[in-house]
Amino acid sequence: MTTFRIAGAALAAFLLVAALPAATLGGAELRGSYIESRNAEIYASHCFANSEVGIMGDLAVMAWDIEQGSFRGVSLAGTRVVAVVNASSTIGNPFGDPLPAKAMLIFDEATSVLQRGALAAFVKSQAGELTANVVHTDTAPIEIDFHGNIHDRIATLRAGDIVSLETREIRGSDSLCHLDDIYYQPLVTLDHAMPAFAIEQSFRGDGLGHKMREYKRSSAYLGTFAVNGS
Repeated sequence: MTTFRIAGAALAAFLLVAALPAATLGGAELRGSYIESRNAEIYASHCFANSEVGIMGDLAVMAWDIEQGSFRGVSLAGTRVVAVVNASSTIGNPFGDPLPAKAMLIFDEATSVLQRGALAAFVKSQAGELTANVVHTDTAPIEIDFHGNIHDRIATLRAGDIVSLETREIRGSDSLCHLDDIYYQPLVTLDHAMPAFAIEQSFRGDGLGHKMREYKRSSAYLGTFAVNGS
């Protein structure tokens, strides 16, 4: 794991792209795939989901695999980025406030400094206040693989030795309380999303002061997105 550090002119370029207002920059539509997991059930009965409120659900992993497009004038085709969020409470609870939250970003090691600045701005535009306070950044080889398509709900995410996620379809035998349904919506706006079962999900980074290693949860989403890059 390599800590992401920028200095001198490179830092200036990073901050410039992240700070420029959207109205001053052009961009093509970004398209790609998305995967998300949390340390709480997102597909569950109300009785079980309510038992986790205020106790679980304060950690979330979000990952974007951008297939084409630019953001604020910077081409991001073929790039990947992962955001890990540690909130103050259960994210998505309609009766509570998860803020303040802190986040860390993991950039694919193949991206340039300029692309990392654009990716940071893109993540904030999608996840809002959950990723407004970035306290740590890393670079790592990021692999996101959808086996078939999102309807198969089989995918893997690897960000070096920091983040690991493996999913499959949700089965009837996974039900904890029966009458299961979508309890929490995805954390970002998507064209299409499908809930999935996390066979294994882990976060082992040091940037947030928290770690996650869990097995067998209906706690993931797979999706696709199309975003205006300006």
